[in-house]
Amino acid sequence: MMYILKPLTQAQAEEIAYKWHYDGDYSFYDMEADQEDLLEFLDPAQRGDSYYAVFDDDQMIGFFSFTQKDDHTIDIGLGMRPENTGEGNGEIFVHAGIEFAKRTYHPPHITLSVATFNKRAIKVYENIGFQKEDTFMQPTNGSNFEFVRMVYDCE
Repeated sequence: MMYILKPLTQAQAEEIAYKWHYDGDYSFYDMEADQEDLLEFLDPAQRGDSYYAVFDDDQMIGFFSFTQKDDHTIDIGLGMRPENTGEGNGEIFVHAGIEFAKRTYHPPHITLSVATFNKRAIKVYENIGFQKEDTFMQPTNGSNFEFVRMVYDCE
């Protein structure tokens, strides 16, 4: 399966923000769950050129964000179209983002943060080679939640 990353358009950001809704505990990842995150995601100036839509053929199946840190590490954020989650495509999807980051930014490391309750995603990241670095509390969605920071060594 081949995924293509293209710069995220405003129309695509609005589709993700208003039409992508996850079931059960995963509704935590709905863009509308946190108004501050939603406003940032929908504002082209704040989004900048760091967000990319991911396509499988003609359908947008996800997105990535890439933020370069002072040490040249790339921090990624990502999301898959809700109906594509849980189908066993997580590893190839994340690999597509890693390969894009490596080609585009040449980082020594790639990091990401994931809510600790999301065991399914953590397993995908560990299978790819991410290592748990630390945990931290993050205010989001009107409360504080525990996240784990994970790191992937590109060298």
